[in-house]
Amino acid sequence: MGHHHHHHHGHAHGHSHTSNKKALLGSFLLISAFLVVEVIGGIITNSLTLLSDAGHMLSDVASLGLSYFAVKLGERKGTQEKTYGYKRFEIIAAALNGITLIVVSVLIFYEAFHRLFAPQEVQSTGMLLVSILGFVVNIIAFWMLMKGDKDENLNVRSAFLHVLGDMLGSVGAIVAALLIMFFGWGIADPLASVIVSALILISAFRVTKESFHILMEGAPEQIDGEQVKKVLGRIPMVKEVHDLHIWTITSGYPILSCHLTIADHGVHDEVLSCAQKILHDEFAIEHSTIQVERAANGCPSPHGTCN
Repeated sequence: MGHHHHHHHGHAHGHSHTSNKKALLGSFLLISAFLVVEVIGGIITNSLTLLSDAGHMLSDVASLGLSYFAVKLGERKGTQEKTYGYKRFEIIAAALNGITLIVVSVLIFYEAFHRLFAPQEVQSTGMLLVSILGFVVNIIAFWMLMKGDKDENLNVRSAFLHVLGDMLGSVGAIVAALLIMFFGWGIADPLASVIVSALILISAFRVTKESFHILMEGAPEQIDGEQVKKVLGRIPMVKEVHDLHIWTITSGYPILSCHLTIADHGVHDEVLSCAQKILHDEFAIEHSTIQVERAANGCPSPHGTCN
């Protein structure tokens, strides 16, 4: 049987969880402070690029705050009503982030479109100073989030994408400020804001799509259901695998349930522990509910195709 590598959970999971919290909180505080500077700078210099970047930063602050809150909330233990605890809130946070970003982008597009036909006077020196400061702030936040668990955690990744988009936004603002300064190209300001928005839109769409997939109980992309079925079917004494469902509670938390039909002389517990070991070792599925039934007894499930 082919072995799929997977990350070891347990200790590593706890460690990445703490680093996620630190990264999110640190970057949240840093970007919140700069947001105030950028809004004031944008208004004083009359720069749409700065204001669009500030709009993006505002969604960043909301995103980072929401992500941090989600991680904190996810720590709460399961209750009778919420048996999985609050882990799913991380995905709701990621979805809200994505949607907010899409709205922000559309608003900036609209404003930039008007400015393209009537470029406005922009104070390039102030704009340049604020955008350089913004770039530095973003690099620090970016570095903080790099140390988090962005590959495994959709919530941290959505925050990471926000900050990455911001960094590009600051670069756009710096370039636009220089073009206005040296060439008097007033049009550079709305153009830069359009480019920033387009970048925001792409990452926002991705995060939203992924979070909706999880909220709709979609199967995790890294786990192939057919492959799982095949591998379970190869367990000695297993005659059939059906009613297989795989879904995700939150990033890195896949869950599986299925029915296994075994030969009449098969040993229930042996098959069960073998199945759970395979799911854990090969597919990194730690939470599985498996119903084992004998072929002779028929299948209790109405969808079952037991003989």
